[in-house]
Amino acid sequence: MREAQAFNGAENMKTIRYEIDGDRIATLTFDAPDAAVNTMSQQWQEDLAQALDRLEADRDAIRGVLLRSAKDTFFAGADLKEMLEHGPVDAAKVFDDVQRMKAQMRRLEKLGRPVVACVNGTALGGGWEIALTAHHRIAIDNPKTQLGLPEVTLGLLPAAGGVTKTVRLLGLLEGLPYLLEGKIMKPADASRLGLVQLAADEAAMLAAAREWITAHPNAVQPWDEKGYKIPGGTPSSPKIAPALSVAPAMLRQKTRGLMPAPEAILACAVEGAQVDFDTALRLESRAFCSLLTHPVTTNLIHLFFDRNAIKSGMSRPRSIPKWKASKVGILGAGMMGAGIAYANANRGVECVLKDVSLEKAEQGKAYTKKLTDKRVAKGAMSPERQADILARILPTDKAEDLQGCDLIIEAVFEKRELKAQVTRESEPMLAAGGFFASNTSTLPISGLAKASARPQKFIGLHFFSPVDKMELVEIIVGKETEEETLAHAYDYVLQIGKTPIVVNDARGFYTSRTFGTFVMEGAAMLEEGIPASVIENAALAAGMPVGPLAVIDETSLSLSLHVMEQTMADLAAEGKTYVKQPGEALIERMVKEFKRAGRAAGGGFYDYPQGEKKRLWPGLKEVFEKPRVSYDFDKLRDRILYRQAVETLRCLAEGVLRSGHDANIGSIFGIGFPAWTGGAYRFIEAQGLQEFSKRAHALAEEFGPRFAPPSLPVGWQPGDKSASA
Repeated sequence: MREAQAFNGAENMKTIRYEIDGDRIATLTFDAPDAAVNTMSQQWQEDLAQALDRLEADRDAIRGVLLRSAKDTFFAGADLKEMLEHGPVDAAKVFDDVQRMKAQMRRLEKLGRPVVACVNGTALGGGWEIALTAHHRIAIDNPKTQLGLPEVTLGLLPAAGGVTKTVRLLGLLEGLPYLLEGKIMKPADASRLGLVQLAADEAAMLAAAREWITAHPNAVQPWDEKGYKIPGGTPSSPKIAPALSVAPAMLRQKTRGLMPAPEAILACAVEGAQVDFDTALRLESRAFCSLLTHPVTTNLIHLFFDRNAIKSGMSRPRSIPKWKASKVGILGAGMMGAGIAYANANRGVECVLKDVSLEKAEQGKAYTKKLTDKRVAKGAMSPERQADILARILPTDKAEDLQGCDLIIEAVFEKRELKAQVTRESEPMLAAGGFFASNTSTLPISGLAKASARPQKFIGLHFFSPVDKMELVEIIVGKETEEETLAHAYDYVLQIGKTPIVVNDARGFYTSRTFGTFVMEGAAMLEEGIPASVIENAALAAGMPVGPLAVIDETSLSLSLHVMEQTMADLAAEGKTYVKQPGEALIERMVKEFKRAGRAAGGGFYDYPQGEKKRLWPGLKEVFEKPRVSYDFDKLRDRILYRQAVETLRCLAEGVLRSGHDANIGSIFGIGFPAWTGGAYRFIEAQGLQEFSKRAHALAEEFGPRFAPPSLPVGWQPGDKSASA
């Protein structure tokens, strides 16, 4: 076989290499210079047009085409920054650009020669759509590889043929979950669906690709074959129509009408299945342009960038070398400690799970077995992998087993004295250079650090329950915490697959403080006599995952009361007076007078009859609701959102929050602030600080000073030290 030869005009292409080898197979290798991944940049689109010109000129001289990547991933998709950095979107221009892009892809599909995509790594969004342009796809069988179309999570739809092709390859009912939910596939999943052929490694992949080209010299796309029919039938088919008739209502129930992308995708998929392929592509382009100009899409794209900023270490001290934990100690084997142990073991980190008795520690380890048993039963985890995970957790009641830990995390009850006791007992067991962390949700870290012999090596790591499902960890920097400790904590959170935000020390930090405003606003509304069902539905209509009364039941009213009483005691010790906020007296009555402490205690705002759905406690109507109370439903929604956003702005103004991206990620992934907003700070930013403040002041005049935003200087930005509360 002769060496591959590049064609003479290749020097004009910057992101694609064009070669023809001695077997008369042309290879297009995607290799964007000075970039970690390939994207559908403007340069790449221009290069693709050149490559297609050459392929068509060489058509008689080649037997087939390979699509390859020189990167570790196959292709990352569209360049979102490039798409949005030119100011307001010109929908007509975007439509023309998208149609032009699809026309290039159709040229490749209709080349008259077999095209094989050699998927050597992750291909998401536009990257997967490029793979779908090929007549055949071969992927290396690597479980870390991700394939699919997650555009819906950005408020978009797959615009390079993804909707149209998924429906035509899988059928409507089979394909919609991958479009409406942005469901990601591993290569093995895609293989079961018939979308890829698996290969052991790159050499096997290339060999299989060449064999396929030889065996299929006249390959065409399924939708270009005469007599082609969509798998499962069209929308009017008896098997499809009943399911589609209820789909819009089910979708609206899930999105509450706040997320336009899923509805656009459903309409595009159904309408596109009733027309020819190229018309379906045009419908797809129109829907994409409509979404691209939607404010929710802009918010979700900003959220995507915020998340990437955090993953890339934007909130981490840059001068400190990267760090990795080898052994972690966890104090307290209750629900939280057990969850932290699972998070460590699942990511390959050895951990010691200590409690007051070996029996309790072993019960904590059993939580990991319970979680992994479910995965083994589903075939998602091998028994060998489960055994490895369980072997990484050492349950103990002996402090000496913590010897040599790089990090010790206390996850005991929210009592300052208890936390001080376990800190003094276990801190000496740390390895040289190790650090200590408190998993507190409200107690100031600087105060807890007084029990430490090395407060510069003491930090807060606030995990969220249940730890196995919640990806956020709030890192709290105490007054004496050094930069190296922060950097190591940040690296550790990423190491166990979580998303860190960084905040400065204050009572309640950011997430607990802001979460408290959400639930207390619900309690305040109930105190005003507003029906509980109306309050819960107003929160759902705003986009919150659950109502404030339901969520405080889950976290427990008694815990909220404990936090209030602890705060009162702390302020009294400082010579300060605690001023009760609206809703707090109602919580106190619920716990002390009516013995309704929350779900774990048998009931709170809701009753939990065995084997039945929860329902609001009838006593709420009798005790708190006022039959003739008047309310404006839109104002109730605003109160839910603005109360949290105002508190976020205060946290930024006071320096508790260090950045807008930490505020956005923390609010959505920590307290359930509606994703359609892009986060609590983005909610403010999208309106403009002046308009937001105007509406907040109007709410303050009507409902009290808790809605009044802080006074901020002209030109203020998150992170500025010149703001005043």
